[in-house]
Amino acid sequence: MSKPKKAADSGRTPMDAALRYLGSRARTIREVERHLDACEYGEVEMYETVERLKELNLLNDLSFAEEYVRTRLATKPISRAHLRQQLISHETNEEAIEQALSQVNDDLETQSAVAIAEKYARQYAKLPEEERDEMVLRRLLARGYAYDDARAALREATGVENE
Repeated sequence: MSKPKKAADSGRTPMDAALRYLGSRARTIREVERHLDACEYGEVEMYETVERLKELNLLNDLSFAEEYVRTRLATKPISRAHLRQQLISHETNEEAIEQALSQVNDDLETQSAVAIAEKYARQYAKLPEEERDEMVLRRLLARGYAYDDARAALREATGVENE
């Protein structure tokens, strides 16, 4: 991604810069503010631009967080804890994070963990059982699932009781 051009160099208004930045993907309010700040627009210009974008519903942290969670769970499921970390890294406000994560109940998280375990159990099927289980557990742990939840998902996916 290229560096944002300075306001004086680009000849664009803050709204132009913000819309251009929003064109590639949804962003949080804080991400847009940082971008406009990097372009060296004034505080008042930035505030007015962000407020106008909110009015137009082009900038909404709750919508961003909900869509992020929905998309992430559909494409590459991860645990609620990992989703929270990723939303925090996008500087989403805490209230929006909590509301978005409320759509991930325990059953959905368990189903996701089992689906991941099944996928990797198939992928590592040619390995010895102990090695396969270790690899599957590593994958689940890397996606933020608690150890006990990962073990339970592995047992359900493989149908094998391990200690």
